[in-house]
Amino acid sequence: MAKELAIRTCGLIKQFDRQVVVNDVDLEVETGEVYGLIGPNGAGKTTLIRMLAAAEEPTTGEIYINGDRLSSDQSNSTLKRRIGYLPDDFPLYDDLTVWDYLDYFARLYHLRSPRRTQRLREVLEMVQLTSKRNSMIANLSRGMKQRLGLARTIIHEPILLLLDEPVSGLDPIARMQFREIIKVLQEAGMTILISSHVLSDLAELCTSVGIMELGYLVESASLKELYQRFSRQQIYLSTLSDIDLLKAELKKHSLVAKWEVISPQRVQIDFTGDGQDSAEFLRSLVAAGIPLTEFHRTQEDLETIFLKLGHQQAS
Repeated sequence: MAKELAIRTCGLIKQFDRQVVVNDVDLEVETGEVYGLIGPNGAGKTTLIRMLAAAEEPTTGEIYINGDRLSSDQSNSTLKRRIGYLPDDFPLYDDLTVWDYLDYFARLYHLRSPRRTQRLREVLEMVQLTSKRNSMIANLSRGMKQRLGLARTIIHEPILLLLDEPVSGLDPIARMQFREIIKVLQEAGMTILISSHVLSDLAELCTSVGIMELGYLVESASLKELYQRFSRQQIYLSTLSDIDLLKAELKKHSLVAKWEVISPQRVQIDFTGDGQDSAEFLRSLVAAGIPLTEFHRTQEDLETIFLKLGHQQAS
């Protein structure tokens, strides 16, 4: 059965004067996904996100949010209320307290008491800022300000969250705190599209990834599929026995693409199977009586895949 789509775009193009910034993008994001959008500066990520948030009007093409067409006029204000958008330059008012800032935006979304007060408490707890509710925004750390921006973005309980470079400039601890909040939001059923240059964060968070180059969406797939197609696996083996016995055993396995002896009793293998296959491979070596002292499996990360695809596009 086909899954519901939280986002679907058809032939989406955005042109400024003669420059095409987003070029014929057909994007599909399933409901409940965390979808990572990656690409170099100038690839069109921010412009695409702004169009999805109805902050920018497409030159041509269509956008559907949960099956309903999104337009830039006021005809579907209810649909726009279901979207939360956190740009990379979101506004903060340093002379307000955390509570007053969130209360201001809650009122803009017409949240009424007592629900408004309840919602403010909920989001402050979610972003771990309850203890800072009476603090002036000017006195918050950068990480706290970023979490406050996220709280403002989800105050009206959107079903789709669009985050443009939300961890930019944050230290490792602040990034980790932000990742944990995103996981909580996904578990609550929210669909999240997030762009970032910190690919290790996306690899930990995302279910699917889209790669943009020069305005084109050059790749869009589940993270699992990307790893299967583009990520080379390597296995490092060490043995107490004669290395020739191990080499003779390796020749019997079709998933061993090639190997290299890197020390008298250690071998590096290019392996084409998945995790289950590597477990079977290990079992067969043990059954063959090979006395192993090391079996270490590694896989190329998302950053390596991104660079690899970038070179393919350039060549």
